Amino acid sequence: MSGPEDLARRTLTEAPADLLIDRLAGELKGAYQITRVELYQVDYRLAELLPLAGGEPIASPGHPAWRCFDHQEPIVADGVGWFPVGMRGERRGVLRLSPVPDDPAAVHELDAIATALGHELAAVSPSTDIYLIARRSRRLTLAAEMQWELLPGRSRIRPSFRLAGQLEPAYAVRGDSFDWSDDGHRLLLSVINGSGEGVAAAMLTSLGTHALRNARRAELGLADQAALADQAIYALHRGAQHLSALLLELDLASGLLTVVDAGSPRLVLLRDGEVSEQVLEKQFPLGMFEGTDYREQKFQLRRGDRLFVVSDGVVDATGQQVRYGETALDRFLRRTGPMEPLDAVRSLLGDLRAFVAGDLVDDAVVVCLDWLGPQP
Repeated sequence: MSGPEDLARRTLTEAPADLLIDRLAGELKGAYQITRVELYQVDYRLAELLPLAGGEPIASPGHPAWRCFDHQEPIVADGVGWFPVGMRGERRGVLRLSPVPDDPAAVHELDAIATALGHELAAVSPSTDIYLIARRSRRLTLAAEMQWELLPGRSRIRPSFRLAGQLEPAYAVRGDSFDWSDDGHRLLLSVINGSGEGVAAAMLTSLGTHALRNARRAELGLADQAALADQAIYALHRGAQHLSALLLELDLASGLLTVVDAGSPRLVLLRDGEVSEQVLEKQFPLGMFEGTDYREQKFQLRRGDRLFVVSDGVVDATGQQVRYGETALDRFLRRTGPMEPLDAVRSLLGDLRAFVAGDLVDDAVVVCLDWLGPQP
């Protein structure tokens, strides 16, 4: 016999894309006597939780909704419950339910239902705009729309690694981007430090990203992936436009990291509380010259290592005519040790926004990768 949790999951699976919350609310009312169901999605800047049905956003860090989002666990107080909504490490928001039964088993079931909602939101989002629209506190520029559509997500968790990335200025980003894929044996990651303005920058980054994906899906090695993307960009622009990129491949059984630096963003290692920049062999950006041969470097990661990839928009951010710089960056990265990767990324970019007293002028991308060690 199916229990309330199974029925709720089936309801979500069978509901029309635009009626997920309505149908779920009906199921929860019958099974748990819950009368209020609201979905809050995190916005593009990771700064606000926006209600799907409209109303006031939640921006205060001390709010129970943010504690739920940050710690990824249910928060229940005075009959009101907040439950994390996400899937495979990708945090989409929180679900507000009331009144929540004073029963640990029911809270556990509701937590699982909120996770099922996260999976269903990911499944229906390509076919409807209502959830994407509700995540915006302002309009995205066309270039930013293109950039966000390129991304694989903002965070990923597996037993052997944790990964997160973010773009700024979130609503007007132009050329910076990142991409990743894992197959259980390897994690492949690319970070692009784009150039140019507006839609032209977004189109160049899109070409580079799709060329790298095409090579990756043909199971080419890292150097050959760079070479194929280099050829694709050069064939179209003849060297007039090019992309700086960093390509990484992490062997999930050994922690061996393979890297190709194509005029790349900065790669920083946080190990045992100490920050150091990884010395890379600087090679030509993608598309600068015809027929560039790229070379791979290899580094051995230790269990517990954390890697950051940061673009020059982070280091060169300027506030009150003062540059943020490597010293401030290293000091801040050292403080992120106890944080989850997404929280570390969000905190760094929040610190940058505070430093410049507003949105960043230049594009910035930050990616954080934790190597947790080989798993059975």
